[in-house]
Amino acid sequence: MDSFAKLHEAQQALSQIFAGIDTQVKEKLRRVLTAFRHHRVGVQHFAGVTGYGHDDLGRQVIDRVFAEVMQAEAAAVRVQFVSGTHAIASALYGVLRPGDEMVSVAGAPYDTLEEVIGLRGQGQGSLQEFGVRYRELALTQDGRVDWDTLSTAIKPETRLVLIQRSCGYSWRPSLAIADIETIVHLVKRQNPNTICFVDNCYGEFVENQEPTAVGADLMAGSLIKNPGGTIVPAGGYVAGKTELVEAAACRLTAPGIGLEGGATFNQNRLILQGLFLAPQMVGEAMKGNHLVSYVFHRLGYPVNPLPLAPRRDVIQAIQLGSPEKVIAFCRAIQAHSPIDSYVTPVPAGMPGYESDLVMAGGTFIDGSTSEFSADGPLREPYVVFCQGGTHWTHVAIALEAAVDAMIAIDGA
Repeated sequence: MDSFAKLHEAQQALSQIFAGIDTQVKEKLRRVLTAFRHHRVGVQHFAGVTGYGHDDLGRQVIDRVFAEVMQAEAAAVRVQFVSGTHAIASALYGVLRPGDEMVSVAGAPYDTLEEVIGLRGQGQGSLQEFGVRYRELALTQDGRVDWDTLSTAIKPETRLVLIQRSCGYSWRPSLAIADIETIVHLVKRQNPNTICFVDNCYGEFVENQEPTAVGADLMAGSLIKNPGGTIVPAGGYVAGKTELVEAAACRLTAPGIGLEGGATFNQNRLILQGLFLAPQMVGEAMKGNHLVSYVFHRLGYPVNPLPLAPRRDVIQAIQLGSPEKVIAFCRAIQAHSPIDSYVTPVPAGMPGYESDLVMAGGTFIDGSTSEFSADGPLREPYVVFCQGGTHWTHVAIALEAAVDAMIAIDGA
């Protein structure tokens, strides 16, 4: 069976799941529209101010709209956040103090947080260099949260638990909102003062609730991923309890300024429009994930999540088993990207990552991964991670080429 036939078979098998995703998109979009209406968003909010950014009405309404959509008390949505990692770091530095303990409850954190915490590198002001202690709870053998260990792991000095929602570069199930709710319950039962912080990257709008709706105190993510709807050019967000959002904002700006500063550089319209588009874009990415999983599972490759399994984020992992296949897969995706299709991905180092990476990301916003993209670290077991997809038909076109590339290697 050729690649076109495999994709057609997958499309037919997934038709009911696709319809279910469309229904979910409708409910999430209804939440966005309700927030826009509630806060009386108008064309006057597209305008920005210069300099310090004082009294920026657009920025203020964006924060309020975003907080309501994310089911949180408050939010800080800023183009000054360089990335999701920057937003997460601002939140961590904002609430942690020397002598505090941070516990990662879902295994190892994403690669780019290792130097923030102090697990790699030195002399750059990591949390550990500022006297914040760090512990990590190992996952079970099947890659899930160790509930028994977590039920007794929180101490009086545990100021914050780090909950990474997405699998990142790990071969584990991403966390469901129900999992996050259980984590919060177990943590708060042991120490009600411990802050439950969620790295929400790649998870926004995938389920009907966000972590702050089920008890998480604070979360952060990137505007050039899910909530930016593929059109926001830069930035990130923090959302949660008001005093914690303010603390994170004080690390982005300065104590005494917090949420009150930061020019928006005429990006207000794109941020609002991106938020409006986000449910639809995430829905299409979820369809694309199902398609990738189904096709490569039928080809005999281990996939995570499995075909037909509920989606917890917009990442689909495939264990390809060799560096040659990871590189060939990424090159096929790049060749069918809207931007830089003529570029040939090669493995290279990247700031914040331990291993060399090969990345396919022909996106309109550099680094967004919101159009269909793929990347993977060149280390065993040689897994490629697919993200994004503004419409599942683009995923299907690129996937045909990726399947052909795998077949060519197997037949060589």
